[in-house]
Formats: sequence, C-alpha cells, structure tokens
Amino acid sequence: MPALSQTRIGILCLVTGIAIFSVQDLILKLLSGDYPLHQAMVIRSLVALPCLLLITRWFDGRLTTITTPGWWKMLARGALNFLAYTAYYLGLAVLPMAETVALFFMAPLFITLAAALILRETVSPAAAVAVCMGFAGVLLIVQPGASGFQPAALLPILGAFGYAVSMVVARPMGRTETAAAMAFWGNICFLLCALVLAAIYGSGRFAADSHPAMAFLTRGWVSPPPGDLLLMGACGLIAAIGLTLLTQAYKMAPSSAVAPFEYSFMFWGLLWGWMFWRDLPDAMGWVGIAVIIAAGLYVIRQPEPTAPADPAETFR
Repeated sequence: MPALSQTRIGILCLVTGIAIFSVQDLILKLLSGDYPLHQAMVIRSLVALPCLLLITRWFDGRLTTITTPGWWKMLARGALNFLAYTAYYLGLAVLPMAETVALFFMAPLFITLAAALILRETVSPAAAVAVCMGFAGVLLIVQPGASGFQPAALLPILGAFGYAVSMVVARPMGRTETAAAMAFWGNICFLLCALVLAAIYGSGRFAADSHPAMAFLTRGWVSPPPGDLLLMGACGLIAAIGLTLLTQAYKMAPSSAVAPFEYSFMFWGLLWGWMFWRDLPDAMGWVGIAVIIAAGLYVIRQPEPTAPADPAETFR
C-alpha cells in the first residue's frame, strides 16, 4: 500500500478514535450530577478489562506480554494517569466542555517542560516561546483576575500536568513494554484506584454537595437504572475501541502527520457543549483556545530530540 494511503488511513483512525473518546467525556459529564466518579470508573474499568485482553492478544499475538517483570512500573504509571484523569473529570463536572478540553490540551506543552526536567532533553528557544504562549492562552481562558474566575479551572490544568509526566515516563518504558501491556496495567490501576475511592466514599457518609466537583468525587454509590448503567459500561467499550484506533493511527502513519489531528477533540468539546448545554466560550476564551492550539501544534511538529514515545501513547 502506498505510503500516502497509509498516512490517510492513519489520520482517519485517529480522527475516528478522538470522536469516539469524546463521547466518553460527554457521558461522564451527563452523569456527573447524579452519580459518583468512582462508581462510573469501576464499571468502565470492569467492562474495558476483557476488551483490553482481546486487544493485547490481537496486537502482541499472545497474552504473556502482560506478565512482564515491569508490570509494577506500568501500574505506578497507571496511578499517575488515574490522578490526572480524576482531576480532569472533576473539572469537567463544573466547567463547560470546550473550556475543560482546551485547558487539558496544555499537555503537549507540559510534556516539553517535563521532558527537559526529567529526561534532560534540550528545549529549543522557539519551543520555550511556544510553551509561554500556551500559558498565555490559559490565562485568557481562566481570567484569574476576573469576577467570574472559577478555581475549578485549575483541575484540568493539574490533570494535564500529571498526564504529561506520565507520558514522559512512558518514553523509556515503551522501549521494553508493549503498548497493549501498558494499556492493560493502566486499566488495572484505574480499577484498583476507583475501588479504593469507592471504599472511602461509596457509603455516602462523606458526601459534600456544596460544589459540583466535590459532589462528583464524594457522592455515595447510587443504584442506576438500566439506561445509566449501560452508559457507564459503554465508557469501557469506548476506551477499548478508542485505544485500538489510536494505536493503529500511530502505527500506520508518522507521528508528525497524525498528532496535529489530536486537536480535532476541540471540535467535539465545542459541539457537545453547545448541543447539550448551549455553552460557548466568550471572546477571550476563543482567543485563548486559538493560542493554546497554535502553541501546541508548534510543539508537536518539532522533531523529537530523542527516541519518541510509544506509538500508542497519545494525548488521550
């Protein structure tokens, strides 16, 4: 198959995977007012488990890759990812989808900083300027001095930072571990961490309804009707299918060709936010989103100073 066709198929896989992943965020935001995050994550992780075993068998040709001696490192990285996504989803319960997604897409810029601090990679002056531009975009969206400033806006930024560190840690790990194995152990950690939160908050005795993010974290388990239970379970299937498509995208096409299409997630954040809540950014928010996207695209398109991250690792 010609290289151009491979690249186009890779881009199609990535754009489709991003669209599917956006539905998971939509579902969690819709459920955030009635259910706790840990309940949704337990059900999601349980459903994703057999799906990820099938993916491991498909990509690796065997299941023995998940018994690698490095499983504990992948489990530790999964814990970092769990913290990152918990912060992101708690922010999603409060903020408009487009704003939450835009703030989380500080991740490419944080990755540049984390790679310099952790892996001692060289950051070019131009990339450093792009990182500063990204922070300027965040300030335009958050508007910390304005009367409407919400501290919850710091949650997706915190999530982006945690996710960036996990991405950088994955770079050396990806040289010895397969992408499917990393996804499998990451899901196991998600399940264990969600069960710990459920053990703490599941009874509802620590429930706090004063803030939507705290309520989403501390609310006790609720017996869901079949429709809502199916939505929670669908998140597990979405995660497994999305991971498969994103993995294929980065296997079939160069990272420099497909990575910029990660920002297609902004379209879905804007679309779902408008369709379900009639939320759209204000003028400063639009400018901030544009600045973050421009800065992130510039950083993504720069050549890697060292070996790239595992091809299955994306900004989702």
